[in-house]
Amino acid sequence: MSNKLVSICIPAYNRPEELYRLLNSIDSEENEKFEIVICEDSSSKREEINKIVHQYISENNFDVKYYENNINLGYDKNIKELIRKASGDFIVFMGDDDTFIPKAFDTLVLFLENNNKLGYILKSHQFIFKDGKIEKFRYFDGDKFFPKGEDTYIELFRKSVFISGFTIKREYIKDLLIDDFDGALLFQLYLLAEVAMNYECAYFDTPLTQAKEEGIPFFGNSESEKDLYTPGTITVENSLNFLKGFFKITKLIDDKYNLSSTDKIKTDMSKYFYPSLAIQREKGLREFFRYAKELNKIGFNITIYYYIYLLALTLFGKKACDGVIVFLKRILGKTPRL
Repeated sequence: MSNKLVSICIPAYNRPEELYRLLNSIDSEENEKFEIVICEDSSSKREEINKIVHQYISENNFDVKYYENNINLGYDKNIKELIRKASGDFIVFMGDDDTFIPKAFDTLVLFLENNNKLGYILKSHQFIFKDGKIEKFRYFDGDKFFPKGEDTYIELFRKSVFISGFTIKREYIKDLLIDDFDGALLFQLYLLAEVAMNYECAYFDTPLTQAKEEGIPFFGNSESEKDLYTPGTITVENSLNFLKGFFKITKLIDDKYNLSSTDKIKTDMSKYFYPSLAIQREKGLREFFRYAKELNKIGFNITIYYYIYLLALTLFGKKACDGVIVFLKRILGKTPRL
């Protein structure tokens, strides 16, 4: 055991104001139980980020460790850098433009204290649209525990893409820092897969983190990302490259553990494919249909739900469909199990 239970690990890039907002959302009364680790990834706003972090340090008595990378490592490499620099028993990753939900972090700390042998903890979170609507991502009724193995890995894989609040046992991943998935923007899913295959995991039902519909993506600046992503936007090709990254991970896991998880995860993703389709709908029907054609080649058109999303987005557009999904989740109290 280290002297810290949790390391809040933040990859920082070009978002000083958002980073300050995140830091100020850490409203813990358990100062001695956690540290904050920030790795600034050689962005054009490094000086501003440095100033914001040191302002925050002067205003608070939390244990903050701030590092500046010599070169732009990119998302996946910076995640690994944070793991190397963290010292807590558990790591909680946070995107620099997301925030903790008030009073939630200390509830997580108590949960981890009571379950300190867990490998990975899936969190509940929420997304705030520009019009103020809130979409909640809640997967089960109450906290839930899962035995190690393939079923748990498949159950948690798709649900763990959103990085903020991603909680994992540091001891179990410190020797898994491979370079195979640099540029995929999904390294956390590889860590989840390995840990779920070998250790008990859980779902933490208290909403922990939130994201807002704002800002622009900066992926594509690092050497490992420049041929896969376009800074400032999400093109059809960017989205396809991202989705292909899922199956680079599942195929490695299949080969290593002699499984056939890839097709099962593709089916699971197809059932819940609305967010990926919706991103491209706003670019017009021509690009939307081109995107769907490429998705079909990958094999996502394997469930009726995929076609329902495709038809609804075509006829009614993203805003109306977003509203329906938010309404249904509010009525059901959680994400429906399809």
